[in-house]
Amino acid sequence: MTAPLTPPPPPHDHSSHQARQAPPPAGAPDAGYEQDGPGMRTEVRDAAVITVAVALGGVLLGLLWWWLAPHVPLVGDEIDKSWVVYLKDSEGEQAVGVDGTFTLLGLGLGVVSAVVVFLLRRRGGVPVVVALGLGALLGSLLAWRLGVWLGPSSDVLAQAKHVGKGVTFSAPLKLGAKGALLAWPLGALVVHLGLTALFGPRDPELQ
Repeated sequence: MTAPLTPPPPPHDHSSHQARQAPPPAGAPDAGYEQDGPGMRTEVRDAAVITVAVALGGVLLGLLWWWLAPHVPLVGDEIDKSWVVYLKDSEGEQAVGVDGTFTLLGLGLGVVSAVVVFLLRRRGGVPVVVALGLGALLGSLLAWRLGVWLGPSSDVLAQAKHVGKGVTFSAPLKLGAKGALLAWPLGALVVHLGLTALFGPRDPELQ
């Protein structure tokens, strides 16, 4: 009697399993990395550079504001050996012009900074947008303090005594409406959003 013949077990196909388990070779680029763009560390580094660079633009804004803002005329008078200071033109709009000049300059710098950042980092991303807004806000604060520092002295009584009774002198440079500080960051974010929507990279369409 002969033993029944049993067919040998079929060979296992390890090709698909090995293809799934085999690690990528050393030094090979990660496909997910290429699709998602630079890593988080690179994005944070670029965002920090953008924040500092945009904020330093506040020096230019402060100089332009100090140079272009209208002067508010004041006059000093001595009454009973006490000095008083008042506006020479109580109906003048110079103070409004000071705020308006800062606002318009801020909007202009917002457009410029948004265009430059978009051209340098066309891919965009949340860190870039946050860096642009934060840098513009810091730049506005820097411009405000620089303009005040460069402008006339804040001690108006001493200034009135120095120039003499009835002599016109300029008031300190100041912002009456602190909302003007938001002109640059808001303008930059709106323009950057528009550029990204119109000219930014598009996601590939699913077939």
